[in-house]
Amino acid sequence: MKEHHSFAYRFYVSEAWKRCRASYLRKEPLCERCERPATQVHHKIRLTVDNISDPSISLSFDNLEALCTECHQQEHHPVRWRCDEFGHVEL
Repeated sequence: MKEHHSFAYRFYVSEAWKRCRASYLRKEPLCERCERPATQVHHKIRLTVDNISDPSISLSFDNLEALCTECHQQEHHPVRWRCDEFGHVEL
């Protein structure tokens, strides 16, 4: 694991995050963008080394969003192009 990601790994395996995530998904069982079943909990303000220890950012429902896997993937890795039915690239 890369060193700069270790702070996030420790947070995401913590009991505090697991409880917060489960509680949020009970409150918001559908994706807040497309209304499919939510499988991910996204931080609106991204976690950094400087803010991850601040529960008003890392564990606050105000900073969370329930997303399906597809919407969460789009948030972190947006597709900048796609192919039409003939295999032509569309921007």
